[in-house]
Amino acid sequence: MIVDDPTARRRRWHWRTLDNAAGGLALDLGLYAVSAIFAAITAVTSTLLPHRHWGAVAAVGYLIATLTVIVQLLLRRRSPTSRLTGLPARWTVTGLAWAATTLLPLAWQSIDRAGGRTDRAQEEVLVVEQAGSRLLEHGTPYLGPDAIAALPPGEQLMGYTPYQPGMAMFGLPRALLDTWWTDSRVWFAVGTALALALAVAALRRTPATTGQATSTAAQRRDAAVLRGVQAATVLPICALTLATGGDDLPVLALCLLALAFAAADRPGRAGLAVGLAGALKLFAWPVALVLIVWGLTRRAGTRVAAGAIGLPIAALLPALLVDRDALTENVLRFPLGHGLVTSPAQSPFPGYLIASALPAGRLIAAALLVAAGVAIAVRLARRPPRTAVATALICGYGLLAAIALMPTTRFGYLLYPLALLTWAPALHRPDDTAAATVPDERSGRTTSA
Repeated sequence: MIVDDPTARRRRWHWRTLDNAAGGLALDLGLYAVSAIFAAITAVTSTLLPHRHWGAVAAVGYLIATLTVIVQLLLRRRSPTSRLTGLPARWTVTGLAWAATTLLPLAWQSIDRAGGRTDRAQEEVLVVEQAGSRLLEHGTPYLGPDAIAALPPGEQLMGYTPYQPGMAMFGLPRALLDTWWTDSRVWFAVGTALALALAVAALRRTPATTGQATSTAAQRRDAAVLRGVQAATVLPICALTLATGGDDLPVLALCLLALAFAAADRPGRAGLAVGLAGALKLFAWPVALVLIVWGLTRRAGTRVAAGAIGLPIAALLPALLVDRDALTENVLRFPLGHGLVTSPAQSPFPGYLIASALPAGRLIAAALLVAAGVAIAVRLARRPPRTAVATALICGYGLLAAIALMPTTRFGYLLYPLALLTWAPALHRPDDTAAATVPDERSGRTTSA
């Protein structure tokens, strides 16, 4: 028998108390109200015009969602069992909030851009669409170092495609037809919505309790799923990213889908989902590694690895055969800071501050990043994750540490750990307790995995 750590138990209790307050509506109110303030501040202070436009539109959407939740709270005080305050109603408000704060400004900016506005998209959108055009014309989404060097100095940065080859698929519609709905952000949104819908479906098919499911357990699980979806959709860092740039959201959604398949004990599908994410962006590769370790604890490591490793390799192989130097320049040299130009990703996290302020700062920051990676590797070797929950937590905290310590990073990358950590409670299974405990052969005691 395992006795929980009292501190951890109190921490879980406090979070559940906050999350369940007023049937979840109290935290909904805080989410939408704070998001409205964030959007309004962005509309007034941001130096990026696409962000300012997003803020002006999203602030209204968040405000409407806030007022709606206030009405729900008042209705709940009068009639605690009202259908207008229950979980289905909260799902409806979340969907409408996502439409108003993400899809509406996304479509607005795409239509304006198709009409000739040049300030309605971040550079990532143009880079992905150019990659799609090059893939269609030359068989590789990448420009070689000589081609990039031949560009005017002010355009060399845009010549780089610092993504995996699969990302260029989102730029193909624009290469075929120049209209608003071929904007790569539209297809980022489609991919994100599809992956999240599949993730929710996979979790809802997972039994909520051992034996005959109770309505209370099912509601608790569904409420956790809703909170996880909110973190990946209406949270401002995600809504802003998808509406103005968008390339990180399908990667995140596929990682969440992989973890949902892991919770449903579908290791092969989990590997395919995270492999698709890894074929888009390097950020999914650490998640794939942890999922493979999880698969090994289920004697399914090969099934996870087949998709998690096989799909990114399959995506890289054509680009490698067409132009190896171009692939190396874009996927390795540029992200590592050895390209013809340096990345503009410079958010004031500890790694960046150390690299820019201390003598030999980049070496110190790199050493700290390696040390964090070694610590995570030791954790995986000594106590491999045996549940999807543990897998999500390791991925979330690991990416948080990496983002904090990388010399070159972006504030927006925080969407990955925030969403992964919020997704974890939705992944609980009835057999998690049994799976998370293993015998300690040396002492005869049971320890948590």
